[in-house]
Amino acid sequence: MPPSSPHPLRMRSFRLLFIGRTLSMAGDAVIPVALGLAIAMATRSSGALALVLACAMIPKLLLLPLGGVVGDRFNARTVALTTDLVRCATQLFVGAQLLSGEPHLALLATAEAIGGAAGAFAMPTVSPLVRGTVEGEGLLRANALMGVVSSATRLGGPALAGLLIATAGPGWAFVLDGISFAVSAALLAAIRVKRVPIERRSVLADLKEGWHEVRSRDWYWTSLIGHSCWNGAAAVLMTLGPGLALHELGGKWVWVWMLQTGAVGLLLGSLLAGRAKPRRPILVANAGLALYAAPLGLLAVYAPVPLIIAAYGIAQAGLGFLSPVWETAVQSEIPPHTLARVTSYDWLLSLAAMPLGYALAPLAADAWGPEVPLAVAGLTVAVACLGTAVVPGVRQVARTEPLEHVQKKVYSH
Repeated sequence: MPPSSPHPLRMRSFRLLFIGRTLSMAGDAVIPVALGLAIAMATRSSGALALVLACAMIPKLLLLPLGGVVGDRFNARTVALTTDLVRCATQLFVGAQLLSGEPHLALLATAEAIGGAAGAFAMPTVSPLVRGTVEGEGLLRANALMGVVSSATRLGGPALAGLLIATAGPGWAFVLDGISFAVSAALLAAIRVKRVPIERRSVLADLKEGWHEVRSRDWYWTSLIGHSCWNGAAAVLMTLGPGLALHELGGKWVWVWMLQTGAVGLLLGSLLAGRAKPRRPILVANAGLALYAAPLGLLAVYAPVPLIIAAYGIAQAGLGFLSPVWETAVQSEIPPHTLARVTSYDWLLSLAAMPLGYALAPLAADAWGPEVPLAVAGLTVAVACLGTAVVPGVRQVARTEPLEHVQKKVYSH
């Protein structure tokens, strides 16, 4: 980093964005444990958990391309602020349901579906917000900071969730998450975001332009196939993991400590991403994702719990390394006026396998036992992520500096 380049946190708008994202990620960090264990304790059914998770994911997938168009056409700050307020309301509602002592599965699923729909519009705004608040040379450091804080909040999240569940109940985890979204919205209202205005055309034309940016880069779309397989495998683990921990591996604290160790791995991977400079960053990052096959395989054979937990931590370090590296490559290589649309396709293709994993994991576990879906998921993620090494673009991408464009940049407030 050149001495003349200011640290991202010295830039007011990024600093406020960073604080807001930190708070909302801290709230979100307690949700995986709280939701998984709350549903498992209430129903003792992996199918019920799969239903709620799928209800959150399917609207998100259906609306992501439209969310990308909205993010490019309008002020990303305003879109993100609005979705934060919607998610604040849904999380507070879920918290109230759980605190009532008689949660209704249908209402929980509906609230999660609304939150998922809001997420479809929020997720494509993250890259434009970072790209619009940080000078070009600070992008990698800014993305690494985002990765570190995400990992750090996840580090404390499982422990806080376990404490809340043991003392006050899982509902308070959702209440805290809702409050964090409200504060994030207030901070977003105070920032300024640099953006490139785009020509107003039909939604279909905008979608086609974004898709062209995706398919014209072999490193991009082939990596997304690997990322999609990784997310499908993660859905299998998130669906079957809580039940295995509760009934086969020693209790709910096994699941808590597994996620806690994974958060440590994420943090270490994010820290490494801010310092390491591999010659082939996308190649190395995709190889790191392949490490997720290890905990899946170990769970499939009921390996000793410490070994499973350690393998999960190492696998999550691979994810922690990938995230800042990938975000920086995307923000550097993709024209800024299409960034939200391209990011929406990124999320769409990366997350597309998750509902399939949620749906098939309990069915396969009922038919053949949890060992089979876990083993298949591990093999799939290893082959898909390592297979990107044969793609020329994956081996060639190395640039981390942003593209320069001639379009006039304006500030939105």
